[in-house]
Amino acid sequence: MLLPLLLVCGQGWAVDKPKPVSFSNQVMAAISKAGCNLGTCHGNATGKGGFKLSLRGQDNAWDYAAMVLNAGGRRVNPFVPENSLLLLKASNKIAHEGGKRFDPKSWEYAVLRDWLTQGMPAATKNEAHLIKLEVTPREATLAATIDRVQITAKAAFSDGSVRDVTPQAVYEPLQNGLVEVSGEGLVKRLQFGEPTVLVRYLSQSIPVRLLFVPDRPGFAWAKPRLDNYIDAQVFSKLKALNMNPSGTCSDSVFARRACLDLLGLPPTADEARAFVADRRPDKRARLVDVLLTRPEFADFWAMKWADVLKVESRTLDEKGMTAFHGWIRDAIRTNRPLDAFVRDLVATTGSSYSAPPTNFYRANRTPVERSVTAAQVFLGTRLQCAQCHNHPFDKWTQDDYYNWAAVFARVDYKLLEERRTDKNDKREFIGEQVIFLNPKGTLENPRTGDPAKQRLLGADLPPLKQGEDELQAAARWLTSGDNPLFAKAQANRIWFHLMGRGLVDPVDDFRLTNPASHPELLDMLGRDLVRSGFDMRHLIRAIMLSHTYQLESAPNGSNKDDTINYSHNQARRLSAEQLFDSLDQAFDIVPELNGVPAGFRASQKPGPLNGRSARTGPDSPEAFLAQFGKPPRQLSCECERASSTSLSQTFQLISGPVVTHVISEKHNVLRRLARDDLPPGQVVDELVWRTLGRAPAAVERERMSEMLRTAQDKRSALEDIAWSLANAKEFVLRQ
Repeated sequence: MLLPLLLVCGQGWAVDKPKPVSFSNQVMAAISKAGCNLGTCHGNATGKGGFKLSLRGQDNAWDYAAMVLNAGGRRVNPFVPENSLLLLKASNKIAHEGGKRFDPKSWEYAVLRDWLTQGMPAATKNEAHLIKLEVTPREATLAATIDRVQITAKAAFSDGSVRDVTPQAVYEPLQNGLVEVSGEGLVKRLQFGEPTVLVRYLSQSIPVRLLFVPDRPGFAWAKPRLDNYIDAQVFSKLKALNMNPSGTCSDSVFARRACLDLLGLPPTADEARAFVADRRPDKRARLVDVLLTRPEFADFWAMKWADVLKVESRTLDEKGMTAFHGWIRDAIRTNRPLDAFVRDLVATTGSSYSAPPTNFYRANRTPVERSVTAAQVFLGTRLQCAQCHNHPFDKWTQDDYYNWAAVFARVDYKLLEERRTDKNDKREFIGEQVIFLNPKGTLENPRTGDPAKQRLLGADLPPLKQGEDELQAAARWLTSGDNPLFAKAQANRIWFHLMGRGLVDPVDDFRLTNPASHPELLDMLGRDLVRSGFDMRHLIRAIMLSHTYQLESAPNGSNKDDTINYSHNQARRLSAEQLFDSLDQAFDIVPELNGVPAGFRASQKPGPLNGRSARTGPDSPEAFLAQFGKPPRQLSCECERASSTSLSQTFQLISGPVVTHVISEKHNVLRRLARDDLPPGQVVDELVWRTLGRAPAAVERERMSEMLRTAQDKRSALEDIAWSLANAKEFVLRQ
């Protein structure tokens, strides 16, 4: 009987041959599940303990070499797999700085052990590869009685197979403290809120958006009116959150809000009175339409673009800065479509004086700077993290980074003159420059040591049309209506400027790990912008005429903790230019700013000067603007403009030289009010309308009038009242 048994075993008829372990699909999944290739561990740019893996398993070949070939193969022992460092350290059988990553009884341990036993086969070209990851649920709204939800993941492969990979997937909560997630995808609520869980498996990632809704006893939906598609999206989410929007803002608040948002200035006293007195039902739409055509609109919104396009005199020189700013302002004044505006910036070559859009390249001197700025400003995509390694939070690889930068590698500069005053400042240029394409321009990919290949972000460079160069082709792709990221990024930026917070926030950080608060609304805004022919005014009007924009800033009982769902208007401090110009307008002061003629408002200035001019001391208007957040324009990022509050700002408002000058200047509006034989109540009315854009409340009128009636020095009393109004929250905040 022994011989037949040996024959049977020898032929393999009684014992199943183990399936080969796939390095790409199983080993890489086990390494990712254990967290070995995270940026905090061996996925770090320099690795850990001499062992470096590709970040989040983005390079199979690199990882195979790191585990099997590098360091003489000391991390693997195919003869005694259990003695491999890969297993001993990860299971914490020997000292491991990263601690225990998996148990000897786990599937991760089994996969790695079997792979070692089989001789550590590398990936093959013919093995099945992941083509799609499906996650359930993608979104879920969960009542207060439900404190957990199970996420499941299925992977579809190129051979047609579909596998349940729920245990093998990686689950990463993107907000700290809201939820905890088990290794098997069970999400447990820790706090009520809106957590997002990123589900990763091999090369693909899917965000799961959850809403854990607190119980609000007695809650009843208020059924607010829907003025357009924006309200339908915002209010639908509020309803799901058991959250009512606040009431509609008053006419005086709307007028001040709209003027500040579009002009950078509050309404004058006469404008505010006229608007409040107007009884036409469509007066808000009429006001928006008028404001969009005023020259101050072009001034104020040109300033916003100048901030991110780095319009300043150190690199551009004063003539180039003025020319570039004038071109931006003229594009907004004439309502140039946003796609054409951006194409001009990306594709124009020539003189920095006579062809102002070329200053985009004068401000961005290297291929890397140009590509990073173009991606961040025009596509809302931050690439910086991919310069040294694959992006830790996005899909972009180091090759993507340098191939995109290679599109801009042939941009070169001919300096027609150079009058630099500081020979040590390599960023200072004074004199005309000509931007042209140098056919010899290349960029090395440091990962490979070879010239980077020109490639767009996520797409090949399209075939060049007759007479077209790579910049023109890139500009055509960048601004195409078929490139939804461009439209959404520009729509999100407009929304940010009007609502105080982007649907994607930060406004220029689009990625899977930073999802939009209202993704469907962002898609709609982008499509609306495309349908309008990239008409910026059209989208501004749609947002401002929504009920959402017109909500008051005071919260109600259901939305008092909300900061991201637009249930009420978020009051915010006026920007530096808004505050400075509002002070001058309210008190009839002629602005006197460094580098521009008297009468120029702060929002009209082409840009910050480079420090050569004398009036930049601590008591200057420029110091005031800097303290309230005006950016030096060294970065292509909205983040450079500070919006926070500080103690120095408080001192500026209480006793600073700018506010003191505005109130005490002998020819300001207080001189007329002190001389005119007006009743105290009428004087108070005028001051409150001028500063706060509304009529004074009865108690305000009574107390201020009493101050004026009993004052021995009327001018001094007026200055006290003016100072209190200039420091009022209603004045320094945009409500």
